Amino acid sequence: MSRLYLVTGFLGAGKTTFLKNFLKMFSEKKVHVIVNEFGKEGIDGELLREVGAVLNEINNGSIFCSCRLDKFEEVLGEVLHTKPDIIVVEASGLSDPTNVKKILGQKDKFQNVDYMGSICLVDAVHFLKVYETAAVIKKQLHVSDMILLNKRDMVSQEQADEVRDKVRMHRPDIPIYATVHGRVQKGWMEKLEHISQEENGEVLQSADITLRKCLLYVKEDTALDILENFMKMIMDNTFRIKGFVRIQKEWYLISCVGNIFHAEKCTEKQEKEANILVVLSGYGLPVKKSMKRAMEWYPDVIEKVEYGS
Repeated sequence: MSRLYLVTGFLGAGKTTFLKNFLKMFSEKKVHVIVNEFGKEGIDGELLREVGAVLNEINNGSIFCSCRLDKFEEVLGEVLHTKPDIIVVEASGLSDPTNVKKILGQKDKFQNVDYMGSICLVDAVHFLKVYETAAVIKKQLHVSDMILLNKRDMVSQEQADEVRDKVRMHRPDIPIYATVHGRVQKGWMEKLEHISQEENGEVLQSADITLRKCLLYVKEDTALDILENFMKMIMDNTFRIKGFVRIQKEWYLISCVGNIFHAEKCTEKQEKEANILVVLSGYGLPVKKSMKRAMEWYPDVIEKVEYGS
């Protein structure tokens, strides 16, 4: 039997950093990671390669949505043939995982899976903002077996208590642990109980209809500080901005959550569609209005904008 852990959490909650810490707990085991990226490029997947686990990436949609469910089942089946000790699935921050037990409970397909439960990361800084505008957050909490209140060092005790109370409204029955940088303690994992795979309901899931997405094509001659200024004019009206860019002959991983801009210099990438930033927002957030204003202030940063669903 392969033990399978599901890792959920909304955009920017710190799932990738958590995984790097989490996988160290299985250093003596044969581990396989399945990463579900929403955008066109598997950004987090590339960063996870350094931990040494075997990796698969499933892009362009949630693995629990009807559009990608077949692909997830195919990949999981292939992984099981390699007989790993541990399988870790990182779901997209936009995924609705409420049917995970139904999916994994298909004995004709996954009889060798021992589902250990779902670990949900909650962003203590931005949770209260996105809670009302992203329906999937409530669904991720619903299926969780453990909550990690991440970035605890970045909020006051009052805000941490408010976030904890909001989470408790959904799941008063499971443990909530405060953490920093996605750190996890072995004792917490020992309390993660085995979950029954018996559950009724349909397997197919729907996408989060509150999501709004657009692509920003960044000009290569843009200075990093100018790009940061542009991003700061739109960030408050977004959930997440992420992508690799090559500007002024340097490569950066851009990652923005809430009003925090982060640019990490990195080695040359082989991305076919570099210099594209994926911007994710929700219903009621005036991202188009702020985008128009930012482009008026900084007309030489963005080549074009593509709006999607």
